[in-house]
Amino acid sequence: MKISDILSVLEAIAPPHLQESYDNAGLLVGNPETKASGVLFCLDSTEAVIEEAVAKGCNLVVAHHPIVFRGLKRFNGANYVERTVMLALRKDVAIYAIHTNLDNVYLKGVNAKIAEKIGLMDTRILAPRPTDFEIGAGLLGNLPGPMGEAEFLEHIKKALKTNCIRHTALRGKPVRKVAVCGGAGSFLLSEALRAKADAFVTADFKYHEFFDAEGKLVIADVGHYESEQFTIELLRDIVQEKFPTFALHLTSLNTNPVFYC
Repeated sequence: MKISDILSVLEAIAPPHLQESYDNAGLLVGNPETKASGVLFCLDSTEAVIEEAVAKGCNLVVAHHPIVFRGLKRFNGANYVERTVMLALRKDVAIYAIHTNLDNVYLKGVNAKIAEKIGLMDTRILAPRPTDFEIGAGLLGNLPGPMGEAEFLEHIKKALKTNCIRHTALRGKPVRKVAVCGGAGSFLLSEALRAKADAFVTADFKYHEFFDAEGKLVIADVGHYESEQFTIELLRDIVQEKFPTFALHLTSLNTNPVFYC
């Protein structure tokens, strides 16, 4: 099996043309015609992840976040991006990123996985593209039953395996309709408000952006890594459905650069 065979399975779910204009998803390092020995799934490509791939006999790393966003003018190991790319080239490990194109699909996208973990039902795209209501940003759904706001936040902590949530003031109202967006989702707050969501689960809200909720919903900022951590399971399951006996591994490394004390 070639690397291109695995990439074809992923791109059938999240075609590259669905990525945002600023993104750099796709095969970033490596030759698609190379025979695949195994796949390691991760959120972030780092030097340690490349070493882990080599140790596990994998010559393809499938990451959610692209290690290269802008053009590299030098390869002298001055930063972690250059060092990771250089190591991948030396070790003959291909790096593939499947980023906003996976964010923008409905049934097997990043936000569908978050909704699954939270237990949302009757989901739909929060901000669909005009040409296709199954393509777009964020997701909107309903809990099986209403929860108190404090109860909902505790539920999110357990579901998304986090001990820290930044949130707006609680309103003393039940939570039933929930909007979600993996990663930085503040750009969707207006859509969540328009949809009359009771809560918006996402990440990377800036201080002043919390004011924009204006008491109309609860913003629950769970952290970027925390919101997307289950994406690696999603990617593994997509490939495993097509190639059930192939060597597929989830990274054992926590690549979250943010720590709490």
